[in-house]
Order: sequence, then structure tokens, then C-alpha cells
Amino acid sequence: MARHQIAPTPWLIPDWPAPARVVACCTLRTGGYSATPYDSLNLGDHVGDAVQTVARNRALLQARLGVRPVFLNQVHGTELLQLDASTPDGQKADGAFTSRMGLACTVMVADCLPVMLCDTQGSMVAVVHAGWRGLVGVEGLGIIERICEQFAAPALVKYSKHATDLIAWLGPCIGPGAFEVGDEVLQGFVRTDPLAAQCFTPHSAGKWLADLAGLTRQRLHARGVTRIFGNDSGPEWCTVGNPLSFFSHRRDRVSGRLAACIWLR
Repeated sequence: MARHQIAPTPWLIPDWPAPARVVACCTLRTGGYSATPYDSLNLGDHVGDAVQTVARNRALLQARLGVRPVFLNQVHGTELLQLDASTPDGQKADGAFTSRMGLACTVMVADCLPVMLCDTQGSMVAVVHAGWRGLVGVEGLGIIERICEQFAAPALVKYSKHATDLIAWLGPCIGPGAFEVGDEVLQGFVRTDPLAAQCFTPHSAGKWLADLAGLTRQRLHARGVTRIFGNDSGPEWCTVGNPLSFFSHRRDRVSGRLAACIWLR
């Protein structure tokens, strides 16, 4: 089975056993209106691209999805936003969840990892923006732990949830051969989980190569989420190493943004 497929429209379609009413995609960099270096489907309005062009790209995305993508003001934190019909764009958060139809939970990435989740009943969907800061969080409580808690909150969902009810899909991100970090990143992870050291490879004095997708899988497993699909840390998922498909801030410094979207129909 293919790890992911490139659809006729410029996005990746997750290959995962989500319920039929759960729909998800992750855009590629192609098929939009932006000029170099944002070519061409840049969805970030904070990276220096022309505002009118980004608006055209976002309108194009919404037309292709058939639902409204709700864009966040992402700050590499752990705040989550519950979406409803009145939720405007630009709210400060690094993840979103909803049980409403017609709204696409959306995060933008250009090296950080988009993580989509749903339950086996198809009653709620979520997506989070997982960079290393959001994963580490505070005292071991990061973006993954926080979103899993939302699925377990009985006031927000129709059914009593257990971690085994959850399914996750990891999108493209900076790969383990390209993500150089300092000692502070390593220590941030191993302080609360010594097993996280398995996802770091010595690189140079005081530097390490980190496996962002691997660290995320560890966090999901620790919460009891075992049905994890998508990014397996292979080279085809690396944003840095695949410039024709993916934006990468680490590679280009001036870069557009991809969007990961998930919604209920």
C-alpha cells in the first residue's frame, strides 16, 4: 500500500483507515498563484508574499475543499481552538478541533509536522502544528497530550473515548537527516522522557540530528495512540529534501507555507 498518493489536485491524500465522513488533505507547493520564492500555492499571509496573492490562493483552496479552512495565528505553542461557524481566521493557537461539519481544521507548515487525528466513530477531527517547542510543552504536557485530552472530554464528543479509539496521520516535515538542533532541544525531551534520546543522533559538537516524526510517534504511543499512519521518517516525507513538492523554511529561509486540513462531511 502506498504511503501517500498525489491526487490530481495539488495535495496529499492521507492513506489511513479514517471513517468515511472524515476528509483530509495536505497541500503541496504547486497549483497556486504566488511568484518565486513563494511559488506557487503559498497559503501563509505572514511570510512576505503579496497579500492579494495569498488571498487568491486561500480562495482557491476553499473552492477545492468545498468547506471553509479556518487559518490560525500559530506561535509554536500548545493552545488549541475549538471551531464553530463563527470562528474567524487569525486566532492564536497551534491546533484546532471540531465536531461541526463544514469547517476544516487547518494548520500551516514549512518544516514543522502537521498531525491529524480523528476518532473511529467520526464524531470529531483535529489537526495540530507540531514543532519541537510544541511537542515539549511544559513539564511533559505538549500539543499532543493536549489534543488527546480534548478527544477524551465527554462534554465535547458524543461517545466516551479511549486512546485506542483514535487514529493519527503525520504529514511531511523536516526529516531526521536535516533537522540539526542544539543540546537544549535534546534535554527538553529527555527531561520528561528518557526514551526520547532514541530519536537523536550525534552530529557535531553540541549538535544533534532530531527525528521530529519519531518524537511525535513516541508522544502518541505514550498516550495510548497506536494507530499512526503517514510520515515514517523516510526521505520522501522530508520537506527539506523534496523542494519540488514542499516548502521548507530551513532550506530556503524565505518560503511559503503548506496547509494540512481535516473536516467532517
